[in-house]
Amino acid sequence: MSPTIDHTGRRALVTGAASGIGAACCESLAASGAHVLAVDRDADGLAALAARVQGVEAVPCDLSDLDGLAALPHDVDILVNNAGIQHVSPIEEFPLERFEMIMRLMLHAPFYLVRQSLPHMYSRGWGRVVNVSSVHGLRASAFKSAYVTAKHGMEGLSKTVALEGAAHGVTSVTVNPAYVRTPLVEQQIADQARTHGIPEDQVVEQIMLTPVAVKRLVEPAEVADLVTFLTGPSAASMSGSSYAMDGGWTAH
Repeated sequence: MSPTIDHTGRRALVTGAASGIGAACCESLAASGAHVLAVDRDADGLAALAARVQGVEAVPCDLSDLDGLAALPHDVDILVNNAGIQHVSPIEEFPLERFEMIMRLMLHAPFYLVRQSLPHMYSRGWGRVVNVSSVHGLRASAFKSAYVTAKHGMEGLSKTVALEGAAHGVTSVTVNPAYVRTPLVEQQIADQARTHGIPEDQVVEQIMLTPVAVKRLVEPAEVADLVTFLTGPSAASMSGSSYAMDGGWTAH
């Protein structure tokens, strides 16, 4: 039997926390006893989450504003880098400002947060960094150059943190789901339809579920369960690795 995950007295910071995977991670970590700092630019979404879930504190922040990240709490024991956006476009048409925004939010911001959180983790001799990557951190898809680039970069960052943090009791991993039933996925259906030249009602079946053997979207709670497990005692040696939850996508 696996040991119970008890994070009483620990502080967790979760980005992209107002909905989807981030909100589910906040709920799961709070249930384990952690005080959860929920970070997102959607202040209303955070307020609703904090009102619904005991142990969650709303911390509104635009993570693409790198200068503002220093104002976030540094004394966190568990860091879950989850925030992300998507843009679907051929490379030659990809807006440069959109590419830069995705890099800031999904690669630079995680580095900044890791960098300012590690001293506290090192001083405690314990810390957990869980990076919510994607199957696109392991595989590429056409028309998603910025997202795929950012997620592949996150894989490298996570491995480096694992190597540097090991001597200090800090682990670092990535979680790699296929398409998850979140607002991020729902919002890209129109872009996918336009780019691939198919009706919107065919996007999930023809684009999102074609690469997977398990023909359904992943649920946010499934990802949150894995994230929380990776912060627990049974995952103390699980570091520097990527944990696919991709319905068989990478089995091809």
